[in-house]
Amino acid sequence: MKQKVILPFIAIILISCQSKRKTWSFDAEIPLGKAAPIGIAKTTQGYWLADGDNNRIILLNQQLDSIDVLEGFDRPMHLSTYNKTLYIPEYGADKISVINAGDRDTLAIPLGLDAPAGIDAIGKEIAIADFYNHRILFFNGNQWTIIGKQGHELGELYYPTDVQIIRNKIVVADAYNNRVQLFSKSGEALKQIGKAQNINAATGIFCTQQEIYVTDFENDRVLAFDYEGNVLQELKQGLEKPTDIYVEKNLLLITNYKSKSIASYR
Repeated sequence: MKQKVILPFIAIILISCQSKRKTWSFDAEIPLGKAAPIGIAKTTQGYWLADGDNNRIILLNQQLDSIDVLEGFDRPMHLSTYNKTLYIPEYGADKISVINAGDRDTLAIPLGLDAPAGIDAIGKEIAIADFYNHRILFFNGNQWTIIGKQGHELGELYYPTDVQIIRNKIVVADAYNNRVQLFSKSGEALKQIGKAQNINAATGIFCTQQEIYVTDFENDRVLAFDYEGNVLQELKQGLEKPTDIYVEKNLLLITNYKSKSIASYR
């Protein structure tokens, strides 16, 4: 009798979980003029693009039209936002700029940086991809710690370019190890994803509660994984040297570095 009740219940749960997984279809490619986008993030003001080649940040509205430009950055990379605060890793200046309510400041980091390529901030927690130091710097709200070191084994990094904090984990675009790595907040290496898919330069990531999206830069595609490392979907249409992803509700945006555009999927 128990099995007759439990088995249908399990089936309902599995169907419910599967139905939440999104399937994306190409919608449009939006040209950006001279902008060569590297990172994308969003605040209540709109979408922010890091235009690394032109040392500026571009603000786009909901229709992806440019409405403002902030100059004076030294190769901005993968951005992060928290509430109304915008965090900008300046690869060429070895610093993190912070913009809040129009004021520009610099994040104090006692451990030093060598070409920061990506950042994520959630509340008081901050994670930074420290490119040439082959490591992640993580601030837990009280102190900074170092995660990873140069190398190719599990737990080691080789030019990390992006990072995100989610589900009590730190997810890293381990760019030139051609994979994504998952760490605990204490620095324990948990899993590597993407090696079997022959990724060539994992430059950008975006994580939801169910999926990890990664830009496969040299292969002109984005791969969507679950947290076990299973491939959910491969996106290729409208992509040319993709660098970053942003997902919200039924919209997925991918920045194209080479074609200087944004590809939108629905």
